[in-house]
Amino acid sequence: MAAADTAPRADDGDLAGLEAGLDALDTAPTARTPLRRLLTEKVLPPVLALTLVLAVWQALVSFRIVEDPARLPAPADVWHVLHDAWLQGTLLGYIWTSVSRGLLGFLLALALGTPLGLLVARVRFLRAAVRPVLSGLQSLPSVAWVPPAVIWLGLNNRMMYAVVLLGAVPSIANGLVSGIDQVPPLFLRAGRTLGATGLKGTWHISLPAALPGYVAGLKQGWAFSWRSLMAAEIIASFPDLGIGLGQLLENGRNASDMAMVFEAIVLILTVGVAIDLLVFSPLERWVLRSRGLLVKG
Repeated sequence: MAAADTAPRADDGDLAGLEAGLDALDTAPTARTPLRRLLTEKVLPPVLALTLVLAVWQALVSFRIVEDPARLPAPADVWHVLHDAWLQGTLLGYIWTSVSRGLLGFLLALALGTPLGLLVARVRFLRAAVRPVLSGLQSLPSVAWVPPAVIWLGLNNRMMYAVVLLGAVPSIANGLVSGIDQVPPLFLRAGRTLGATGLKGTWHISLPAALPGYVAGLKQGWAFSWRSLMAAEIIASFPDLGIGLGQLLENGRNASDMAMVFEAIVLILTVGVAIDLLVFSPLERWVLRSRGLLVKG
């Protein structure tokens, strides 16, 4: 009887230990990254890379490797142009003109690309007919859309938004289709068993499971939309449209002012990096962390 009494107790202890182990696996670590480690791993590498680029740039100017100073201004000259634009109150205007167009165009592309991606992923006929077209449009240089958009819509903001849409929608739709294609069939069968069919299954099963591919498509769609907008502003510059970053770049080329050209390049690069760091990188980390896919060093 004693042996019989002790056996269940041992089994209960094993089960309790197993449950505790599973709970420990499910529990995400809450310890914060030390500030020193954050600075050395996240802040220091890009700062060193930027310092190296500036040092090489200054060396090219100082040692006369580029003989004509008009072709490559010194970093200090570009800084002076940026500083003067800030003091004149025009710097933020350049940035806002382009950023507002880019964000609004991207939101419109998001509203069109998402349902298009869902339809292409779920309707076989549309997949066979539209998916190759989307892939072809994605590989088409965005600058190719500027001339027809100008002819169709004229020199106005609608033309800018049309170019952004044509550049971003294929990437967003293709990203969503790829994400849905990678959803495990077991998830879909489990959803149908629980009654999640049709739109309910799409909202509760397909879209959440396809988020990694969808976010990748959004990130690529923003890159395409930003490049499309810059091409449109460079080619279709017009005084009534205001001066965005693309037109600032074109103005520098027309004036043979390389400091202004580099000013526009620096601003275009800065905006692109800032949008990625502030919007898409946190979104991507959240999606990966929610699925246990975020690898921590």
